[in-house]
Amino acid sequence: MSLKLISATPSPYARINRIALLEKGIPFDLQSEIPWHVSETQTPKYNPLEKLPVLIFPDNRAPVYDSAHIQDYIVQKYADRGPKLMTGDLDTDLQLKQIQVLSEGVMDAVVLAFFEKSREHKSESWLARQTRKIDGGFGAMEELAKGKPKGSDYLFADQLTIADIAVVCAVGFCDFNQAVAGWKEKYPALAAYFQKIDDGLESFRSTRPVMFDIRRDEVI
Repeated sequence: MSLKLISATPSPYARINRIALLEKGIPFDLQSEIPWHVSETQTPKYNPLEKLPVLIFPDNRAPVYDSAHIQDYIVQKYADRGPKLMTGDLDTDLQLKQIQVLSEGVMDAVVLAFFEKSREHKSESWLARQTRKIDGGFGAMEELAKGKPKGSDYLFADQLTIADIAVVCAVGFCDFNQAVAGWKEKYPALAAYFQKIDDGLESFRSTRPVMFDIRRDEVI
């Protein structure tokens, strides 16, 4: 029996974990759900916060939830499998985790803006705040792309890390949702970096987001 990852098809959060599992060659089963469909989802059974992704173990131990927490588990539990996805240097690895926080903050803002736009009475100030978060995140990621080592495809040294996975998943999610108009022209270094990895690695190509149909009458 293998691990099971409960995911939503467009989820960039689950994509982060899927890429890490694939890169390390760890067998897992993917179970796709729509956690907003309260009459069908199994998510509350495993996560009281009703959020995905959730990592389920074959021996029935307690599941792990939250993408960053799952990623940390994958990296540490399977440290003997390449790629390492971390550098082993404390200060650098804190930077990697900070970039993951930045990337997930951009994802959060896109999701919050999506649902706010669906409301009958929208808050323009709330939407403006989410837009500032997204723009700020993209600006920071552009600087990271500009500062990556010369001749390397990756942000740190010449290896794929959790930072690369998180940034590419965040940018891919925004591109998928058309959340940042003209971002490739506005952030050229980030666009070139993103395209190189998203097109160049099978683990990224095979996990690109796919939209599902949210039934509005079940969104709570």
